[in-house]
Amino acid sequence: MRFLGIDPASKTGFVALDAHCQVLRAKELTGVGSVDPKRMVTLINDVVAHLKPGDIICIEGFPFDTQKAMFAGGLHHGIRNELYKRKLSYYEAAPNAVKKFVNVTGWVGEVGSKKRLTGPQKKKAVMKAVEEHFGFTHQSDNVVDAYIMARIAMECFFIQETNSSLLPNYQSQVIQKILEGAC
Repeated sequence: MRFLGIDPASKTGFVALDAHCQVLRAKELTGVGSVDPKRMVTLINDVVAHLKPGDIICIEGFPFDTQKAMFAGGLHHGIRNELYKRKLSYYEAAPNAVKKFVNVTGWVGEVGSKKRLTGPQKKKAVMKAVEEHFGFTHQSDNVVDAYIMARIAMECFFIQETNSSLLPNYQSQVIQKILEGAC
């Protein structure tokens, strides 16, 4: 049994964990070239080449604030279509839920003087939080996000199988919303 995290992007993060949280594969997938549709088709093929029957998968939800909406929409739908064709179900985690799972809010500072983290600052905060939570590090923020989603897939599976959880409250809230289909 493997637990997969997929963070669809032009540099797609992919992580596979075994049932003991050991990393089996952690890499960035980019496809071939820089011109679509070749890049998108080969990137989707790269993702599919790493799938196996029985995988438990979590994929990041659609990014609604991206400047590359056409590419993101095509990639997200392309991957989901391939999962459907292979009869692989998946959990979907909204981008903010992925950050919440490692207790990153996107804000820093004290009440009354909080500042919103920008893109690179937020990515660094997530990478630091993942290292503190799980001891996992990688140079790619996409792979780090995929790692979080692999852990989310694992927790969703175990909670559905055992109907119990020992997770901190902020992680339990994320898992419950995903299982309710609200995330």
